[in-house]
Amino acid sequence: MSGYEHIVHTLPPVYDKNSRVLILGTMPSPKSRTSGFYYGHPQNRFWRVLSTLFSEPLPADNCEKTAFLLTHRIALWDVLQSCDIRGASDASIRNAQPNDIAGLVQKTPVRAVFTTGQKAFTYYQKYCRPDISLPVHLLPSSSAANAAYSFERLLNAYSVLLDYLL
Repeated sequence: MSGYEHIVHTLPPVYDKNSRVLILGTMPSPKSRTSGFYYGHPQNRFWRVLSTLFSEPLPADNCEKTAFLLTHRIALWDVLQSCDIRGASDASIRNAQPNDIAGLVQKTPVRAVFTTGQKAFTYYQKYCRPDISLPVHLLPSSSAANAAYSFERLLNAYSVLLDYLL
């Protein structure tokens, strides 16, 4: 397993009693683990997309990001609790173990689940979908590596969140 590292998810989910949508990534990237928050790589467009979608300033730190999510009734977590992975490559994931997404959903009035990227969607379908009857939507990855999606295309794709937040 050359180049693989066993990663255990240490970031807590962000949610509260008002959360209406749940956004799920696959697993925190090395930059996210270092920064202590989701979508922590400076080139990732997740926070820029959300701040533009809601016409708000870009959250500057982890406290502001948490407040932003909760203000807009967004819960945030990752599908996987642990895995073996090379760097930040979702394609390299082995030995995946899921988080208790169904348990989180039961604690909230979440109306729909959104996955950021194909791998998150695939793992959600495999591990979580049998226990959760909510609508699930595949969103494109906000990673800078997803060059096929311009910022405008991402913004358009993520606008479906608004349908469940109004």
